[in-house]
Amino acid sequence: MRFNHTITILFLILFLGCDSKKNELEPEFTLDAPKYFGSFNQRIPEDNPITTKGFELGRMLFYEKKLSGDNSMSCASCHQQNKAFTDGKAFSAGIDGQNGEVSSMSLVNLLWSEKFTWNGKMETVEEQSTEPIRNPIEMHENFEHAIKELEDAGYSRLFQEAFNSDEITDDLIGKALAQFQRALVSSNSKYDQYLRGEYVPTQAERRGEKLFFTHPIPGQLRGGNCGDCHLGPLTSGAIDGFQGFHNNGLDTDENMDEGLMAVTGNPADKGRFKTPSLRNIALTAPYMHDGRFETLEEVIEHYDNGIHQSSTLDVLIIEGSNENQASGERPQLFLTKQEKQDILAFLHMLTDEDFINNSKFSNPFENEND
Repeated sequence: MRFNHTITILFLILFLGCDSKKNELEPEFTLDAPKYFGSFNQRIPEDNPITTKGFELGRMLFYEKKLSGDNSMSCASCHQQNKAFTDGKAFSAGIDGQNGEVSSMSLVNLLWSEKFTWNGKMETVEEQSTEPIRNPIEMHENFEHAIKELEDAGYSRLFQEAFNSDEITDDLIGKALAQFQRALVSSNSKYDQYLRGEYVPTQAERRGEKLFFTHPIPGQLRGGNCGDCHLGPLTSGAIDGFQGFHNNGLDTDENMDEGLMAVTGNPADKGRFKTPSLRNIALTAPYMHDGRFETLEEVIEHYDNGIHQSSTLDVLIIEGSNENQASGERPQLFLTKQEKQDILAFLHMLTDEDFINNSKFSNPFENEND
């Protein structure tokens, strides 16, 4: 059965159990996150706790096409659940057909992340949630117009339930979207099951895990040097409130993109990009900020023998090799074919089927006639 969009929204309002007589906000949303991810409560803004109704509103807005200028796109257009909230493209096209400048990042475990977008220009999830709506290359919408459409569709009642105010504002839209995205926790991959003692890895997966998290020492210890940047069980660049940005040897000085330098203005940050989580990495191709690598095999080959020298190349890459190299020599890992296969096996352990199939994160309008 297919529904008119506005009728669908009204149905969802009733389905979600909205009570117009309520004056108090719903209780906080329960997040299911493993202890080995680290604490997260202090990362949730005091003025935007995750509540049940806030999450539900955020989910609807995340899939709401009325937030785009021509009602053809939503946040989910570039962040699709079956691709771990990416879109499978090197560059996504906005409503006017113009491509963006970077690949869409996976929205996974954002509670443990810092500074958003590839160059870290967004300080909060709230800010990052509303910027694409305004962006003329992306959703290209005027908030005044979007708010009027949301009001006409019956959203005021949902905002009342979520924020104790039936006034719809761009600030509250950002807060609702941020609540939904902060709740996108991926923590049931084979790797998580292994950490909990519920899965016995294959020999290749065990070897791959060891290689991933080992910094090589020539003649003493073989390693893949991955965990130097992709830290801990989260396999991300953020730890203890610090977000890592690295120049991972994609280009020479003459050819590289600005990266973090576009935000800081510091030439030492040229070519440095945010280190993303590798959770569900097998689902998020193409890879790097510009989507230049189609496969994980290509990514591994890049780190093994495709590094480009530059003045800002990260020291963790310069010093990471399984063989002794002369000073100034182009860094190489010198991995064997088997070692590459083992690392690949470990990366596939990070796929979380529950996450990409979780109905709580899915499109509430999926039966609607577009």
